[in-house]
This record gives sequence, C-alpha cells and structure tokens, in this order.
Amino acid sequence: MDRIAAALGDAARWRIVELLAERPRSVGELAELTGLRQPQTTKHLQTLARAGLVAVFPLGQRRVYAVEAAPLAALARRLGELAERTEAHQGERDVLARYRAAIDAESAVADRDRWADERTFSFERVLPASRDVVWRHWVDPDLLASWWAPPSMTVTDCVLEPWAGGRAVLEYRDAEGRYRSEGRVHAAAEPERLGFDLSVLDAAGAVSFTGHYDLTLTGDPHGTRLRLGLRITETTVEAMPYIAGIGTGWEQVLDNLADAVGASRRATRRSTQGKERQP
Repeated sequence: MDRIAAALGDAARWRIVELLAERPRSVGELAELTGLRQPQTTKHLQTLARAGLVAVFPLGQRRVYAVEAAPLAALARRLGELAERTEAHQGERDVLARYRAAIDAESAVADRDRWADERTFSFERVLPASRDVVWRHWVDPDLLASWWAPPSMTVTDCVLEPWAGGRAVLEYRDAEGRYRSEGRVHAAAEPERLGFDLSVLDAAGAVSFTGHYDLTLTGDPHGTRLRLGLRITETTVEAMPYIAGIGTGWEQVLDNLADAVGASRRATRRSTQGKERQP
C-alpha cells in the first residue's frame, strides 16, 4: 500500500493513471496527452508498473499500457476506512476547534497578572457506579492515573491523599513536555466530599495559577451524581493557554472517569457472578 500511495503521489503519474483508466494507451499517446517527453513518460510508467498499478503489453514495435484495477480498489478501501475513522473521531477535532477559539478569546484579556483571579467553573455528571467506586477512583493513585489526563497525555505521578493536609499532585507528559501541579487536600469526608488545591507550575517551578477544587458525590437513581466546583487564583499572563483549556480539558477527563467507573462496575459484576457460580 505504501508503494502504491508513493507512486500516485506524483501529479504526472496520477494523470497517467487517469488516462489509462479510460482505456489502454501507448507510451507515445500518453506523452502527447500529458505534455511530457517520451523518456519521462516511460520512467513514470516503470514506477507505476513496479507498484503493480499498470501492466505492459508489448505489441510488435509498440508498448501499450493498461491500468490494474485491483490495487486501485485496495487503495479505495483503505481510504474509505480512513474516512470512516476520521468521521468517527470528528469530536476530537471539534474539541481542538473550541480550544483554539477559547485561546483567541482569552488572549484579548490576558494583559496582566491576576487577570482571571476568582473565575469559577462548575461541572456535573451522573456516573454509572456507586459513590464508593467513584470515591476510590479519586483517591486510589492507580485508579486516579487511569483517567486524570486528556487524550494524548500520560500521567506520570498523581495522588490525592484523602485527609486534611494530604498531598495533591498531578504530573503528566506528552511529546512536547512535562506538566506538574502540586497542592494540598483541605477537606475530606469519605465518600461524599473532597476539597483540594492544585497549583500549576511552570518549567522553573513557579506558580502559573492555582485551582481550588470542591468535589461532592451524592446518590442518584442511576449511580452517583458528581459535582465539581473550581475557582482559580494567582493567575499569570503565561497561564493563559492552560486557563483557556480548563473547560474542554475537564470535560474530557470526566468522560474518561465515566468510562473508567463503568468498566470497574462491569468487572466487579463479572467477578461477583463468577463467585456465585462456585460450589
């Protein structure tokens, strides 16, 4: 497939294949129709032949070329699969577009330090699991690491120690760099409430801004209702891209959390059912 794509990546060879798709043609005819010299046309045909895209038929003094349909059909199927995959993940492109729009909007007002102090955000989800399961996904480091980062990011360190004065840490990385936040838990009541602060640090370890989080978990007929409040302080101008991404970023990680607790509940149910079948 790579050889086919490479062969068709040249405009002249693409035009030759278009002409051969109509009917077989000789080198001279192809040269005349494309405006190329015959030696150039022959080289292009040789490349297409090596990729399996054309077949040559020596007819006395003439060499006539015909296109092969099977490789083109295989390429069409592959392109169709790529188009379907792209459409299936269109939402991720939409997230980038919203993030870009948020950056443009925030750039217009981020002209001084403290520019976004006291700004608040709120998020709410109904999650398909009990409060105990959701709580564990916040305070168990391994479970927390399974969801607490947007796509393309990898969590390298995270902890929310569920007691007053406990550590709060989130560190993740991507291909561009490493990002770290540190703070403290200031309130914890299992499995109902968790309050904590996290300061986003720049490369030198200085605070870019601080987020003050208030998480509450209440029962719901469909599982657990999660409410997350966030207030930011100590905002710097340099923190603008991070602040612009708070809304979309938390929506993404809460999607991750919903998937994680759903998978956990299914795994627990399978385990319980397995034990019930044991004599």
